[in-house]
Amino acid sequence: MKSTPFKEFHVKAGARMVPFAGYNMPLEYTGINDEHILVRQGIGVFDVSHMGEFWVTGPKSLDYLQYITSNDVSSLIEGKIQYSYFPNGRGGIVDDLLVYCFGPEKYLLVVNASNTEKDWNWCVSHASRFGITPGKDLINASDDIAQLAVQGPLALKAMQKLTDSPVTEMEYYTFKEIDFAGISNVIFSATGYTGAGGCELYVKNSDGARLWEAVFEAGKEFGIKPAGLGARDTLRLEMGYCLYGNEINDQTSPIEAGLGWITKFTDKKDFIDKQVLLKQKNEGVERRLKGFVMKDRGIPRQHYEVVDQTGNGIGEVTSGTMSPMLRQGIGMAYLNKGYWKTGSEIFIRIRNKDLRAEVADLPFYK
Repeated sequence: MKSTPFKEFHVKAGARMVPFAGYNMPLEYTGINDEHILVRQGIGVFDVSHMGEFWVTGPKSLDYLQYITSNDVSSLIEGKIQYSYFPNGRGGIVDDLLVYCFGPEKYLLVVNASNTEKDWNWCVSHASRFGITPGKDLINASDDIAQLAVQGPLALKAMQKLTDSPVTEMEYYTFKEIDFAGISNVIFSATGYTGAGGCELYVKNSDGARLWEAVFEAGKEFGIKPAGLGARDTLRLEMGYCLYGNEINDQTSPIEAGLGWITKFTDKKDFIDKQVLLKQKNEGVERRLKGFVMKDRGIPRQHYEVVDQTGNGIGEVTSGTMSPMLRQGIGMAYLNKGYWKTGSEIFIRIRNKDLRAEVADLPFYK
C-alpha cells in the first residue's frame, strides 16, 4: 500500500488511518463532526495527494481533450479550470475530473484516486488517434505530486501570509503558479470539494513536508487543524457534489446524474457518446439524481431502497448521512420519473421501516 508524503504528520496528529484507493489515508483525527464544522466555520486541511494527475501537451492536446471529455475545453483560457467527465462510449462515465489550462498546448487533468489506473488506460487508448504519445505528450505524474486542500472561509486569508501573490480575491475555478512558502512553482488552485471556500495546493513530493509545516504555522492563529476523508465526504454531500462510485459510475448516464451542464453539444465539438447523450437530453430520461431530506428520524445510506407511500420501489439511495450542520438526515438518490419534483414525499426503507423523506433542491447547506 502506498503512503503520501504527509503520512508522518497524520500519525503524529493521531489520525485513524484506513486503506483507500491503494493508499494509507486518514479517515478522521478528532471526529468527523468536529472536522466538518471546523471546515464550514474556520479552516481545515485535507491530504489529497492520492488524486491522479496527467499532463497533456503539444499541438494536438486541445483536439484530443475535446474528444475524450464532455465539456468545451476550447472555452478555457490560461489560468482557468473546468469540471468535466470522460464519457465511456456506452452512455456511462469513466470518471469525473478537473481540466487545468496552462496554455493552448498544455493542460493538467486531475482525476479520482480510485480511478487513476483506469483513467490512464482510457486516455492512452485514445491517444494515438490524435498523434499523442504516452510518456511524451501524455504523462502520468500521479506519483510525483503532493496535494493539500486547505478549506474553509478563513483558508485564503491564512494562506496569503505565505505568498506575495494576491490570492484572497481569486475567482473560483482559477489557478496560478506562484512562489509559496519558499517553494517555487506551486500550483495554487481556488478549488475544493467542500463548498466552504479555500484552495488546493500542488507541489513536488520532495516539498511536501515543507508545505505542511508552513500551512499549519500560517493557520495557527485561525485555529487550523487537519481533516480526514470522513469529513470530506459529509462536506461534499451537504453540497450535493457527485462522488464516483456512488452517484456516478460506468453504468450511470451523465444526463440522469444532472451533469448536462458540463456536457457541451456544440457544432465545433465532437466527443465520445455525443449522439447518445444528445438523444437523452432531447427525449428525456426515466430517472434522475435528486437530493432528499429525512422527515422521520433516520440516517439514509447507499443502496437503501426508495419507495412510494404504497411500498412500491421508485429508486435507490446513492449517498446518505446525518448532516452535521443541519442535524438532519440527508441523501441523494436516483428517482423514477414522476417522483423527482421538489417537495414530493418519498420513503426511504431503513431496516424494514419506510421512513418519510422529501425531495429537496441542492445544495442542502447554503
